[in-house]
Amino acid sequence: MDAWQDRLGERLQVWREQWALADRMPLLMGAVLLSLLLLPAFGWYWSREPAMLELPPAAEAVPGQVLAGALSDLVGALHDKPGGYLRNDLLPPGLLLDNIPSWELGVLRQTRDMTRALHRDMGLSHARFVPDDDLALAETALNVNPDSWMFPRAEAELRQGQMALQRYRTRLGERKATFEARPAYLARWLGDVDATLGQRATLLNAALASAAVPVRGTGVDVLLPDETPWRHIDNVFYEARGEAWALLYLLKAVEIEFGPELERRQAALSLRAAIHELEATQQAVWSPVILNGSGFGLFANHSLVLANYLGRARADLADVAGLLRDPG
Repeated sequence: MDAWQDRLGERLQVWREQWALADRMPLLMGAVLLSLLLLPAFGWYWSREPAMLELPPAAEAVPGQVLAGALSDLVGALHDKPGGYLRNDLLPPGLLLDNIPSWELGVLRQTRDMTRALHRDMGLSHARFVPDDDLALAETALNVNPDSWMFPRAEAELRQGQMALQRYRTRLGERKATFEARPAYLARWLGDVDATLGQRATLLNAALASAAVPVRGTGVDVLLPDETPWRHIDNVFYEARGEAWALLYLLKAVEIEFGPELERRQAALSLRAAIHELEATQQAVWSPVILNGSGFGLFANHSLVLANYLGRARADLADVAGLLRDPG
């Protein structure tokens, strides 16, 4: 009798657990459905590119503070934008996104180049040839592997680099740091920019199929780069767009820091023309996908349009660099 009662009690306990699970099933299904609805919403919100940054007032800034502040703002934008820094995410929705992580890589590349220029040239004490410790730390921190999620964590390194740039900016105001606005230093940085924009334009132009092109009068064929795979066209586009976004902000800071020298060398007009071309790269993309049309077809080719703007900005910046190198 006791054994029968024990079995009956065990059976009743199983039934109670099953009924309890059945009661919770609508709640569980609702949670799953809500997650499926929220993930695309968060993904859309996190994929929005930040608005163009505004430079801080330059009236009371000492030389170098505007440029150092612009660099700090760019680094801050990488981890303060919606969703934070996404390139190293291991969970959805960040794991499922690719456009904004490519944009982040473009911004980071331009930030690294200018930080290196500050550490190497503009912020170097030429009286004793002693590099600035904060700029050295910032350059090292910003060269972290952008995909690293642990040991070191990319976000922590970016924060460290931003703090080092802020300390450098503060020390400039206290006259405890160096900033040299020499034309040769700006021309050298523009050479780095030219190489980077050339690479981006090449990859953007490679969105169309490549082939051997004969050079007139030589009988020699020049092979264009391999076609960018269709899966990577949007990544290349947004990486170049991120570079243009960051470079536009940096050039506005450069216009302030090097304004008198640019005017004296008659290079200010070319710099403003480059800024105008880069502003055009930040127009809204109304298509839900990056199109890869050809010729005068029905669909646009977003990659070639962006490459055209970058090519014109590159030509204007080459004019600036040439005028800065001119000893006259």
